[in-house]
Amino acid sequence: MNRIVHSIRNRLSLRPPQADSLEILAELAEHLNLEKGSDLASELIQVKERYPTCSDFERGFPSICFSLATGVGKTRLMGAFITYLYLAKGIRNFFVLSPNLTIYNKLIEDFSNSTSPKYVFHGIGEFVNAPPRIITGDNYTQARIQLSAFDSININVFNISKINSETRGGNAPRIKRLSEYLGDSYFNYLAELDDLVLLMDESHHYRADRGMEVLNELKPILGLEVTATPQVEKGNNTIKFKNVVFEYSLAKAIEDGFVKEPAVATRKNFDPSQYSAEELDRIKLEDGIRLHEDTKVALDIFARDTGARAVKPFVLVVAKDTSHAAQLMQTIKSPGFFDGNYADKVIEIHSSQKGDEKEENIQQLLSLEHPLNKVEIVVHVNMLKEGWDVTNLYTIIPLRTAASMTLREQTIGRGLRLPYGKRTGNSKVDKLTIVAHDKFQEIIEEANKPGSIIKLQNVIEIDEQEISQKKEVLTVKNAIETRFVAEEARIATLTQPEEKQKARVNLEAHKTLISILPQISQTSSAVKSIHDLKKSEVKELVVQKVREHLANAPQQNMFAEEIVQETMAAYEAVVDEFTLHTIEIPRITLMQADEVKSGFRDFDLDTRNLNYQPISEEILVRFLREQENATDVVVGHGRIRTDRPEKLIVNELINAPKVDYDEQADLLFKLAGQAIQKLSSYLSEEDTLNVVQYHKRELARFIYAQMEPHFYSEVPRYLEPRVLPFTRIEEHNFSKYTKDAIHHFRDTITPTSAIPGKVFSGFKKSCHQYYKFDSKTEKDFAALLEDDQSVLRWMRPAHRQFSIYWHHNSKEYHPDFVAETESAIYLVETKKELDISTKEVQEKSQAALQYCRHASEFTAKNGGKPWRYVLIPHNAVLANMSAEFLFQKFIQESDAGGMT
Repeated sequence: MNRIVHSIRNRLSLRPPQADSLEILAELAEHLNLEKGSDLASELIQVKERYPTCSDFERGFPSICFSLATGVGKTRLMGAFITYLYLAKGIRNFFVLSPNLTIYNKLIEDFSNSTSPKYVFHGIGEFVNAPPRIITGDNYTQARIQLSAFDSININVFNISKINSETRGGNAPRIKRLSEYLGDSYFNYLAELDDLVLLMDESHHYRADRGMEVLNELKPILGLEVTATPQVEKGNNTIKFKNVVFEYSLAKAIEDGFVKEPAVATRKNFDPSQYSAEELDRIKLEDGIRLHEDTKVALDIFARDTGARAVKPFVLVVAKDTSHAAQLMQTIKSPGFFDGNYADKVIEIHSSQKGDEKEENIQQLLSLEHPLNKVEIVVHVNMLKEGWDVTNLYTIIPLRTAASMTLREQTIGRGLRLPYGKRTGNSKVDKLTIVAHDKFQEIIEEANKPGSIIKLQNVIEIDEQEISQKKEVLTVKNAIETRFVAEEARIATLTQPEEKQKARVNLEAHKTLISILPQISQTSSAVKSIHDLKKSEVKELVVQKVREHLANAPQQNMFAEEIVQETMAAYEAVVDEFTLHTIEIPRITLMQADEVKSGFRDFDLDTRNLNYQPISEEILVRFLREQENATDVVVGHGRIRTDRPEKLIVNELINAPKVDYDEQADLLFKLAGQAIQKLSSYLSEEDTLNVVQYHKRELARFIYAQMEPHFYSEVPRYLEPRVLPFTRIEEHNFSKYTKDAIHHFRDTITPTSAIPGKVFSGFKKSCHQYYKFDSKTEKDFAALLEDDQSVLRWMRPAHRQFSIYWHHNSKEYHPDFVAETESAIYLVETKKELDISTKEVQEKSQAALQYCRHASEFTAKNGGKPWRYVLIPHNAVLANMSAEFLFQKFIQESDAGGMT
């Protein structure tokens, strides 16, 4: 890879499609003249030879288009383009065109604000001391006076819609010239630059004949176009761009995980023909809002569990026209619609709005991601324009519009961006839902077509009874902190001031101690186990920490000294309580040292049985008329050579599940070349190409079948972690149906499929008051833990209790249970028997075994209990079994030699 390209790729953290685009630009930049007035025909030949999809620049200067799906990062790619052309070719002058005011303001922010997380030049050291000069439609009149030879680069950002709008109403036969907008002085300055590069954001807006004519007047040395839709609509015809050199579709972006996963939702057993249009609107609207409320709870829990920033989702309702939008607004604001909860949380956006109302709604629209913006529903008549980049749109409700039938890319594109920049692994956090009761079948069929812009992986059947139940978030603290809540409630009932004050001092001392004890285990070398907390030097350190905590509190506590004295008096008792309710879980962050190494070992292709023959290329034209069924034969000639034969085969091979092109390209081309060599030994060049074009998939399967025996996959290696004695018992965050009661864990729940939605209590040995279970097996196993006298205490670990990573450090492993007995601590997983041998479960098991090995090595040196990993098949969890019996029967052995 080009050294500069490699550097930019790393410094800007480019995604693969962005990096591929940059490599293409770098390759072409080496073969194009990049000079003013270069010969278009010869320049086109240079591009076409390497990228046959580019058959015409379609402009009066060399111009190439990069088509990247919405949400992949076109603005950052433009920043990478500019950086490369400056560093590699010394180009200093760039002209960036924006199609509307929204994108114009966004581009200025992203190119100029180095403190913004979306700044496109983060990591480019050359721009730290000499940042790019940003010249806009607001400051260009003074820009030329200020230009200096010492500037790094000059980036002109202009809004083409403003230029266009200032000419409307006149009788000019064509769009007003840029020179008339910019003034001859500045326009001529730009046009005379010998290194001007034109970048066109959302370039499908600059395809009208007049618009193209205006751009030609600037005479740039190169045009770089970026768009998600490389086509224009003329009447009923769709005209594809002729200058595309790279295309990364929305379907590929979804598959690769760069955007949300779209899902389509409908009611179970729903027959839309039984409802009027107005009734359908109401049903879809209500179900969409219920899905939205479920998403709100899921996002809330995810943020609490992971410590990530909170995301406030909203719903986009697409209306037919302005009168339809007005009807929807009336419905949403009515007291009967979800008890009026959304009356002040909805805005309406359409072109007919004027004045203050329009301005206020636009400001609300632009700030939808802000936590203080209370809008949760946006009613819009037409698809929102490009440049409205929000990450918190999670539900789209298309009402009486063709968009719901075809799921056009422009419709769902507004909701595809990921709030955390990447997928989290949480399905509800990573999903965009389109409510489409009446068009459900059409959408499924459209999505499953080979040429569909998306491939729907998620189909949601709405259970009307289930989704109608409102949910809430239930935060469950550990057993000690739960007692504090009860004590606060008791203190509130006290009437005697002295008694209340004494109780508050006592409670504050206990709460402060409990918060500090786990911290001491992380900071003091004197603490190797929970029993070391009673050492006198540790007690002195804890008391000192209590004093510091009280001194640094936001509000000075007037009873600070009393709290310190109570801390010293109650220390032994609090440590005993802490020990009683704590499982000594060592703090270990377990991460893989690198990716699991896998691939194919080198070998030579056995071509003895490779004997394909060319296919006849006669074109058959069948005439179908009444009482006539004749066939005319036309001999086909002039095959279009779309690519090298080897590459045609490799393009098929990379679709195989185990093939990684970046790692195995050399082997793939070698094997494809050996196949071509065999074909060429008995076929002419023309017939060889014929065989490859018609049998490329069969050839790829032939090669891949021989590759399979040479596949290898190494067990991941884990970094040696730092081990700390123990950590606090983390809190849980559960979703709970608001009207649902909390069940005793011994209650029989029918159907068993309802268990994951229930919250259970009644535990005596657990570290928390409430738990949820993913299955009946887990619920039954909890009962075994409660009944087994050998089990001292147990827990369902909260999301942040462990830091055990697997799958190239992209996923966290969350064990089902932790249980402590007199002799050991067990990390327990219950699984369906058929799932135990799967790759996913085995990889998780390896990670869990590594954790247990490191924990046991630490506790063995410090008087603690060994850790063991237990993987129990679900059908072994029976009422007549003891937990201890299952522990011993299904204990797992470590491959690393650290456990027995």
